Amino acid sequence: MTGRPWIVSGALALVVVVSMTLGALIARQTGGAGRTPVAVQRETATKPVAAPAIALASGGIADVVDRAVKSTVVIEGGTAAGSGVVIDRDGHVVTNYHVVEGQKTLKVVLQDGSASRATVLGSDPSTDLAVLQTEFARDQLTPATIGDSSVVRTGDAVFAIGAPFNQPFTVTSGIISATQRSTQSSFTGRSIRDVLQTDAAVNPGNSGGPLFNINGEMIGINTSIENPNGRFFVGLGFAIPSNTVLKLVPDLIAGKTVSHAQLGVSVLALDEVVASDLGLGVTRGLYVTSVQPSSAASRAGIVAAEAPQARTGQQALPGKGGDVIVSIGGRDAKTFTDLARAIDGADVGTAVNLTVLRNGQRVNLSATLQAWDLRAN
Repeated sequence: MTGRPWIVSGALALVVVVSMTLGALIARQTGGAGRTPVAVQRETATKPVAAPAIALASGGIADVVDRAVKSTVVIEGGTAAGSGVVIDRDGHVVTNYHVVEGQKTLKVVLQDGSASRATVLGSDPSTDLAVLQTEFARDQLTPATIGDSSVVRTGDAVFAIGAPFNQPFTVTSGIISATQRSTQSSFTGRSIRDVLQTDAAVNPGNSGGPLFNINGEMIGINTSIENPNGRFFVGLGFAIPSNTVLKLVPDLIAGKTVSHAQLGVSVLALDEVVASDLGLGVTRGLYVTSVQPSSAASRAGIVAAEAPQARTGQQALPGKGGDVIVSIGGRDAKTFTDLARAIDGADVGTAVNLTVLRNGQRVNLSATLQAWDLRAN
């Protein structure tokens, strides 16, 4: 399907491939190895415990990969197969929802060949995440060290481990091509924010597998690829950030239904050209083009633009009269990402303060966020 991110699940076998490209990148980036990783503990999953950074000794990247691969698993089940990552010694494995969707019987395999049955404890289609419970003994497991995805920078060297095309525990390398990307859940239509874009090769079978930085810290869960012409990697892979994983893991382990906050607006980010075309006196902000009925935005009194204006031979402009959102929670809202991040970071039922420009006047509003409405998508 043109323009749609493809999920990257697939089938399984055994080979380890280490790219020379990553070694070259390591040589340039070892000066940036001072970030503080965190180790996931079940009882402190929302308050990670600091762990010492992994030093690049004489073995270089091969030593880092050697430990990271022990935290990676392959997942087999029915018609689906993919990858995952061990997050603690209690047997919890994080993977993609689309890897385990509809599966009743699952098998999880470690890099040393040990296997265990597994059950799904919790899942969230909106972020394409799931947590499995395995039956491995504690001493069989090597939990991944979880890094802080908020400090990941474009250009950072990374490597992915997964099971592309029947080749489990394959290692591929590249860089972070961009941060703060968005991709869309194929199941709910909700956008997943702050996704990491990478050119480390991920293909069918990499789904649910970890993306590591050069310290061996897991900074993302590989979830999809962008390819207009098929389901094969062309240099655009996306990983759900580790901080999103950490936020959701406690609820997923508890089997709770994860809810996501929603404001209920469609907006157009302003720039000088768009603002001029709309006759607005402000060049930065978010012009409200529609408001969902009965949404938090509707209840707060946010005003949407009139019907779009027809333009011969050009894309229709939004109509006049819409509010311009200029701040949320006391912070500037200049881009859609500014607004979306503020909403995603809040809980359902939270009241958020918004400032809008309406007919040239600043108006302060309060919106009580509601749960994401799947019927509206």
